[in-house]
Amino acid sequence: MKTVKKRAAGPRGDLDRAGFVALVCAAAEGIVRDQGVRALGMRPLATAIGYAPNSIYNAVGDLDAVLLRVNARTFGRLKVALEAAIDPEASPRANAAALAEAYLGFVAADPAVWSLVSDHAPARGAAVPDWYWEALAGATDLVDATLKPLLPAADERARAVAALWASLHGLASLSTSGKLGALTDAAPIDLARMLVARFLAPDA
Repeated sequence: MKTVKKRAAGPRGDLDRAGFVALVCAAAEGIVRDQGVRALGMRPLATAIGYAPNSIYNAVGDLDAVLLRVNARTFGRLKVALEAAIDPEASPRANAAALAEAYLGFVAADPAVWSLVSDHAPARGAAVPDWYWEALAGATDLVDATLKPLLPAADERARAVAALWASLHGLASLSTSGKLGALTDAAPIDLARMLVARFLAPDA
């Protein structure tokens, strides 16, 4: 009789903790993409990766903790996409427009997973691990660095980054939900370009 080797019951078996967390996040993203956010739960997630639910609780935490990990991973992928859009030879305004386009393109390519960022975002100041805020800052700091030549004052620049980020997030959310059409027939990318151009227009 053939003996079937059972997979270890946790991340200390055939995967280290980092590998196990990555496995959980990838499975969560797959469920959300294929079946929607409502299908995501600890039991479906455990079934998808072939581990017991307790393994996820022990290594990652509850479902809220899993979602934080997924969102941090999304910010990491967004950072890569934004970095690729920056041209060292271009002007700050041109790079700001390129970042806006890259942001919208990133969201449009993976709307279901991106929806977790807004639907399950922790409140500012909430008891959230530092790695979450660091992952978010990895993306927003690129915008900050791009705007620095135009807005040298740190406080003003921080507000500008927040305003642009929030505006693009709202535009992307309306676009991916299909609700933008109720306001305008303009393409999201054209609205993003206009937003950046008007926001960063030099003083008359």
